[in-house]
Amino acid sequence: MYKRVLLKLSGESLGGPAGKGLDEESLLKFAKEVAEATKSGCQIAIVNGGGNIFRGLQGVGKGYDRVTGDHMGMLATIINSLALSTAIKSFGVEAKVFTATQMEPFATIFTSERAIEVLENGGVALIAGGTGSPFFTTDSGAALRALEIKADAVLKGTRVDGVYTADPEKDPNATKYDELTFDEAISKHLKVMDTTAFALCEQGPIPIVVFDINRSGSLLRILNGEKEGTLVHA
Repeated sequence: MYKRVLLKLSGESLGGPAGKGLDEESLLKFAKEVAEATKSGCQIAIVNGGGNIFRGLQGVGKGYDRVTGDHMGMLATIINSLALSTAIKSFGVEAKVFTATQMEPFATIFTSERAIEVLENGGVALIAGGTGSPFFTTDSGAALRALEIKADAVLKGTRVDGVYTADPEKDPNATKYDELTFDEAISKHLKVMDTTAFALCEQGPIPIVVFDINRSGSLLRILNGEKEGTLVHA
């Protein structure tokens, strides 16, 4: 169904059950699914969050100013991308880390042309460092990069199996949406992605699929056109 996608992973997903640090089992699980999908002919770019290491807004409450906190969060996403790229390579698929700002020799500065070249050559492009500017979330960064690489969809991997009326981990009465429009997601103040990300994808238009990344085989099922999670579209 989708030839080229932008996979958005939270930093917490890389931290395993505790959501902290780097969990080797989680890294290998995600890497294996990405490698299998790539070998099947799909093109996958990945944007990681950094919340398992440091979240910018979290730092504000600890005495950091917002700009410094966001810069630290950007660096956390780069650490995550380097770790995940190593795991992907262990399954025989090339993976290259790009960053929004100069970060040689650890990673290469992002351009859409360079990232697309990696994808078309059968590799995975990990795009880290957010947008390179503070005050933007990694969700917004993912939407922006999806537009730049001409992705067919944004796949947002979460801990729940879609978008709900409320947080299902806190509200047992929350009900799941099978489909939503971008306007509905924004007007209902659904927090699965920020409004900037929704607005950017609406411009594309690039649909967003919100799904449970921990459910085995979920990524491949979506790429094969099977129904999984919640579809947000124009």
